[in-house]
Amino acid sequence: MTATESTESRRRIIVGVDGSPASRSALEWAVGQGALTGAVVEAVTAWHFPATYGGYPIVAETDWQSNAQTIQDIAVKEALGDEATSLARRVAQGHPVTVLLDAAVGADLLVVGSRGHGGFTGMLLGSVSEHVVAHAPCAVVVVRSPVAAGVARDLASSHS
Repeated sequence: MTATESTESRRRIIVGVDGSPASRSALEWAVGQGALTGAVVEAVTAWHFPATYGGYPIVAETDWQSNAQTIQDIAVKEALGDEATSLARRVAQGHPVTVLLDAAVGADLLVVGSRGHGGFTGMLLGSVSEHVVAHAPCAVVVVRSPVAAGVARDLASSHS
């Protein structure tokens, strides 16, 4: 193995996957970039125990980790189909910002969608993507979904 091959084998791209259209677009982009650069792509999905759900305390036993794994499985299948064979995958407990920033340590690139499932749909940048852009230990790419691109066009045309 040459020095170049050794360096290339350590290239890593981390991509946040929450099942949203923007995260599926981010996953597709990250896998394409990984193919171009020879980087290993790792899909990361975060989960945590919510204190409440819809204003009510959580009473029922829910397997949050299994739910997160299912969300990731579906997103990977929808975004990549049979091309997901070389994808490394991880589901981790914690807030998405913390999980993604921890995963990005030593990575070359962190890729996230512009909007996840939370917050206000009119916002063009979600809170997770905003925080990782500001605090990531590596370069960050924020990928807009077709839905977010349409919202941006609508906002621009309403202000002209």
